[in-house]
Amino acid sequence: MDESIAVQFDKVSKFYPGVRALSDVSFSIRRGEVHALLGENGAGKSTLLNILHGVTQADEGEIHVLGRQASFANTTDALAAGIAKVHQEIHLVPQLTVGQNIALGYEPKKLIGIDFKEMYRHTDAILESLGCRFRGRDYLTGLSVGEMQMIVIAKALFHETKVISFDEPTASLSKAETDKLFDTIADLKRKGITMLYVSHKLDEVFQLADRASILRDGRYILTTEVAKTNKAELIRNMVGRDVSSYAVRTEPSRVRPEEVLRVENLCGDGFNDISFTLRRGEILGFSGLVGSKRTEVVRALFGADAAYSGKIIINGVPARIRSPEQGLAHGIGLLTENRKTQGFIPTFSNCDNMALAALRKFSRAKVVSGRDKRRNFDELSESVRLNIRNPDHLTQNLSGGNQQKVILAKWLASDVDVLIFDEPTKGVDVGAKSEIYALMERYVATGKSIILVSSELPEIIGMCDRALVMRNGRIVATLDRKDFSEETLLSYAMETHANAV
Repeated sequence: MDESIAVQFDKVSKFYPGVRALSDVSFSIRRGEVHALLGENGAGKSTLLNILHGVTQADEGEIHVLGRQASFANTTDALAAGIAKVHQEIHLVPQLTVGQNIALGYEPKKLIGIDFKEMYRHTDAILESLGCRFRGRDYLTGLSVGEMQMIVIAKALFHETKVISFDEPTASLSKAETDKLFDTIADLKRKGITMLYVSHKLDEVFQLADRASILRDGRYILTTEVAKTNKAELIRNMVGRDVSSYAVRTEPSRVRPEEVLRVENLCGDGFNDISFTLRRGEILGFSGLVGSKRTEVVRALFGADAAYSGKIIINGVPARIRSPEQGLAHGIGLLTENRKTQGFIPTFSNCDNMALAALRKFSRAKVVSGRDKRRNFDELSESVRLNIRNPDHLTQNLSGGNQQKVILAKWLASDVDVLIFDEPTKGVDVGAKSEIYALMERYVATGKSIILVSSELPEIIGMCDRALVMRNGRIVATLDRKDFSEETLLSYAMETHANAV
């Protein structure tokens, strides 16, 4: 193997049920470079990092690290081989000192017990080299997110790591903390450390990276010298798909002029000043990168999470929605992002899960009619084309696509006027996707309305009449269908569009 190469991916593939997460990915990372790994949501970046760090294993292919073949059973093996990761979410033990967190599990020993003097001497030397104001004997109380991130980097240096990956490291940092991190990365590069940098912020890529590799739909696209490319070219390579082969509207839009929902200056956990309208018969898209707070907004609309302030107006009447029960009473339904934990009850049958949101419709004198529930199941299982038409079959034993159909049927039974789809085709096969899209079209054709939250840009482009783009908890663009393109949506989401706010 070329000694100038720190990490070599050779035809790496990873399969999950119904999904090929990575397919024959091959590229190399040079020693001592900062190498950006780019791709939109679902491109396979996280899967590749998880394989590199021993979180999961590749089904096919090989990885060579520093000249040796690497197949790590766990993260401990990867760390022992000189590979560390700085996560977006920092996990430290608040009850321990800084030095104990850095050395945790690898404390220097003396004849009896831990050699604390040596541990703090070593960790203090590393902290000083990183320019940290705190030392090993300090506790985490009062430290900022950026300072805690420095502890994670110090932990990597404690293990004499030669390769460090950074996964969206500035997501929660202030400008000053980001500048400090960038100075640290530049210093690590001067010391010969190899770094793999994952970020949706292209400005950071151009500031830090020597080269960038792009993944798209689990496949390797290209590696380019950052100095020889530009943002527009990177985005084109990140998204370059034929949208027509994915979500497609088969019927003309029937959007009507009247508003069914108006949201004014809604503020909540991580989002601020959200204002938009939804019209009758409209499919309104919520686009944006993971972490842009789209899910938090729609959960607040449904009442699953609290909104701090703002107005929700339904059919011209102000609505107070503080719980899912109130959301349902106002004609709003939410098909949640995590169907397995929030979409259905695992111990319930298909028949019972389909009836959950409309029990009052099946009740007489507070007694639920089994016959009415069965009739509901028969009608809706046909409507959603459920593969297993057994009403007593447990929903948890269905495929992901059929589970999603049961959840859809649950909301169709409730007859809500506004149905929120949060990542409705996540983890389902192509056939189930097309059937879900057809159901959405039939739904709005009856005069009802949909809010579609999706990380799949072709889904937004193919299905929506309008789209809102969110970034950092705010709406940064509202686009009509005629203005849709993957490049435009992604450039707004990544703050590279000329009109981005």
